[in-house]
Amino acid sequence: MENSRNYHDEQNNINTLKMRQVVSTLPPFCKQFFRGIQEYTSSRTRLAYAYDLRVFFEFIHNNNSVLAKSDITEFPISILDQITREDIEEYMDYITYYVKDGKEYSNNERGKKRKLSALKSFYNYFFCAELIKTNPAALVPLPKLHEKEIVRLDADEVAILLDQVEEGDKLTKNQLKYHNKTKIRDVALLTLLLGTGIRVSECVGLDINDVDFKNNGIKIRRKGGYETVVYFSDEVADALHDYLEKRHHVIPMEGHEEALFLSMQNRRITVRAVENLVKKYASTVTGLKKITPHKLRSTYGTALYQETGDIYLVADVLGHKDVNTTRKHYAAQEDARRRMAAKAVQLREK
Repeated sequence: MENSRNYHDEQNNINTLKMRQVVSTLPPFCKQFFRGIQEYTSSRTRLAYAYDLRVFFEFIHNNNSVLAKSDITEFPISILDQITREDIEEYMDYITYYVKDGKEYSNNERGKKRKLSALKSFYNYFFCAELIKTNPAALVPLPKLHEKEIVRLDADEVAILLDQVEEGDKLTKNQLKYHNKTKIRDVALLTLLLGTGIRVSECVGLDINDVDFKNNGIKIRRKGGYETVVYFSDEVADALHDYLEKRHHVIPMEGHEEALFLSMQNRRITVRAVENLVKKYASTVTGLKKITPHKLRSTYGTALYQETGDIYLVADVLGHKDVNTTRKHYAAQEDARRRMAAKAVQLREK
């Protein structure tokens, strides 16, 4: 029988094949860039860069009368020295909103920042390798991001959501048919997300043997490819035990034998499926905030910070490489804690 596929390696293979396809539509010198950054970037990042560079070269091709005469795949590396800061600024303006093949595209400040970051990395690589003389991308500042308010569930909302996953009394008749089959899995999945703060991609990538009930820990593969152990409570352990009792009676599709969470088709559950089930249950709770799996992660991070006050612990458990990312997310709570300091120390008896 075929070995069960490692989810993360399989995703890397899919991304690699997609990237080769996109790179074949780019100027030939782009291959050197992707080889050069391979050691310190994920396949997902490289694929995103490839898509972003394709948008850039299509813009240059369509807006430069000289370059329009050549196919993009025939562009020599010397064209990078012909592109100016103004060209890149016009490109940034263009990607705010454009139409391609009858389909509309738009980029908010986060999308624009990502596309410009890709271009900066691209130019920087060739400039540092002394293959080009100019680096116009370095002259264009990254857009300033406006911080979005973090949406998180309050403790009572968490309880209401999990009750609804268990009971399903607000689901439609059609949804209830499936609910009876997936209820135990869904409770385990949402309890795990809310009780550990792991990312959805980390959750769907879990194999059965990644769960260690002796130490109440799960081994996950983080963004960036490194493995770590995240620990969970007895409440999460109980939900996982209940699910695994049922899971052991299921015959998975070939290649999905080791997957922890299975879909109705007995394949490894997908990120999209988890997003949809969170949306389904959240929509049945009246007045509940618009919830995505990432908001469940924020809910856990908030609760952990409120309980411990340790921003470094929260950063470590959530897998943030930079504690400033975490601090930025939970700044409002840090401010509330600092306000407590004003009342904590009394100088003279009243």
